[in-house]
Amino acid sequence: MKSTVFLGGGRITSALIAGLRLARYARPIVVHDHNPEKLRALRRKFGIAAAADLKSAVAQAGTLVIAVRPTAVAELLDEVEVEVARSAAVTEPMLAISLAAGIPLKTLRSRLGPPVLWARAMPSPVCRIGRGLTAVAFDRRVPRPSRDQVHKFFAQVGPVLELPENQFDAFNAAYSPSHGYHALATLANAAQASGLDRKTAFIAAAHALADALIYWRQSRETVADLLQESATPGGTSAATMAAMKKSGYEKAVAAGLKAGIERARRNAGL
Repeated sequence: MKSTVFLGGGRITSALIAGLRLARYARPIVVHDHNPEKLRALRRKFGIAAAADLKSAVAQAGTLVIAVRPTAVAELLDEVEVEVARSAAVTEPMLAISLAAGIPLKTLRSRLGPPVLWARAMPSPVCRIGRGLTAVAFDRRVPRPSRDQVHKFFAQVGPVLELPENQFDAFNAAYSPSHGYHALATLANAAQASGLDRKTAFIAAAHALADALIYWRQSRETVADLLQESATPGGTSAATMAAMKKSGYEKAVAAGLKAGIERARRNAGL
């Protein structure tokens, strides 16, 4: 059985492997990284096989997962191209999935073409506990069986959305768990400054964010209806929401998304 090979042993690789192990993923997992400490840590924690060199990693791959920073993608693909050309083991089309934000399929394809077939994926780090969310997009040359394979792979760690590639940058800026962590920290700090002890402030803020969203998902109510229910006109919640809006809350969120999208588009020019 060919392996799923991760090129890059950083945080998203660790999160994905944790989710895959939780889901009892059957295919062998191999990781290649220039940092031996990362490989040792992944091997201890998850029992993966470590590929000391790129040649052996490529030779074992049924699927290649490109899991390095956008700035490192071009150099890595140049190295992979050499190994694919040299490898007698690569005789059939190989599926490659890039996790690099901002790098479009046309750039990936220009760097490393046939026999490699390209997909892009944006998996959330929350896939570590099997509750991630992943967007996928495919090069037009990728056949349906390979597309289904990618869907099934990421479905083991959470829901999967297939999106047009031109929506990827906006999705990436909007879906990040950092929004939740940032909102939690900001709300808890404000509550603490208003007189709550730190523990109580975080309990209250976590309820306001996490439990409220769980209810929204389960109730099938609209956000507009739930806002109306929870923020009664003339009440404290309504006053809180109005003051946040007046202070520029909505503009700040929009500015944050814009900055994330612009960063992803700059990565595309690397």
